[in-house]
This record gives sequence, C-alpha cells and structure tokens, in this order.
Amino acid sequence: MRRVASLLLLVGLAPVLGVAALAWFERHEQIVEAAPRLTSDPQKVPHVDVALVPGTGPLTYWPDGHVAPNIPFVNRLDAAAALWRAGKIKYVIASGNRTGAYDEPTAIRDGLVERGVPAEIIYRDFAGYRTLDSLLRARDIYGVKRLVIVSQKSHDERALFLGRALGIDAWGLAVREEEPDGPSLLERLTVAGQALLAWWDVAVATPARERGQKVAIGVDPVN
Repeated sequence: MRRVASLLLLVGLAPVLGVAALAWFERHEQIVEAAPRLTSDPQKVPHVDVALVPGTGPLTYWPDGHVAPNIPFVNRLDAAAALWRAGKIKYVIASGNRTGAYDEPTAIRDGLVERGVPAEIIYRDFAGYRTLDSLLRARDIYGVKRLVIVSQKSHDERALFLGRALGIDAWGLAVREEEPDGPSLLERLTVAGQALLAWWDVAVATPARERGQKVAIGVDPVN
C-alpha cells in the first residue's frame, strides 16, 4: 500500500514539478536574453526618445498601521529623473493602474516633477494594468518602437523579454532592488511564476485589456 501511495503521490506531483521546471527555465532564459540590454548605469543607456516607468504603489502600508514611501517606487523615479538629466530621454510614459483614488500614473508624474522633470514631457497611461498592457499600449497607442524601461532588475528582465516579442527595441535601466539581503524564496517563486506567465502571454498573443485613442508623443499634449 505504501508503494502504491508513493506512486500516486509522484503521479500527482508530476504536473506541478513540470510547471515549476518550466517556470525556472523561462526565468533563466529571460535573464540571459536581457543581459546585453540591461544596465544599472544611466550613462550606459543609449539615447532613446521615451522612457517607460511601470506603475507601482507610492506607499507601503505596514500591519502595525505605519505608512512609508514604497522603495521600488522611489527608486524608479530617481532613476528616470537621472536619465532625463543625463539627456538620454525626451519623454516619459508613466504607465499604471488608476482605480478610484488610487492613481499610479499621476503619482509617478508628480514624483518626477518634484525631481525636476518637466510635466509637459510626461504622458500618463491609465491602463497599464500589467507589464504586458504597458508595453502593448506603448507600441499601439503611443506608437513607440524604441524605449528604455525603468524598473527593478528582475522586472526589467521580464519586460525586455516581452518587449522583444512585441517587436519593440527595448532597453532596461535596472534600479536598486528593495531587499538588501536578496529576495526570499517566496519572492523567487513569484518572479519565476511571472516569467512563466510572460511566456504564456507571448505564446497565446494575449491582447491589451484596453485599447484607446492613439497619442502622438511630442505632438499631442500630455494628459
């Protein structure tokens, strides 16, 4: 009976282990493919017209009720502002989610303006629900064919994979990760799962959740 139970357990675990192996493989492939186009030095980023800053919450809410700035948000804005000061970019797409009072693109714009970036070069995309949405809309709504993605390294690696699959000439500026001691096992599993989801989105050609009216960057006024 024990042998039968063990065999049944292995059979039941086989699909799970297969998915996990595929996720780790895709994660590794995305790391390797992104490496030549990823840097943490703004001076090494090629001159491109547009920087894409993916949305994340501006604040961190702790269980004890303490509220603090969200470090990934701060780091992305610091890096995007450094790119603009270095003359590497002309425009910014602040792409994220806006639901009720929660408004990532406006928070990104306001934070960049505080850092000296002119408001008139920042376009807000309110339908950047996921990285895939942000990139699809950058290509199809804003007509961008070449850009630099400003985010954490693990996020940039996945975004560069998606950008390449979408025909975008994408580069990545990797900002400082929020965990000084490195990601936890749970975070590693999450990133691997996101890598697998990105592969699936490319395989089935997942469309953007929202379309919209086209915007000509540098011609149409910012919103």
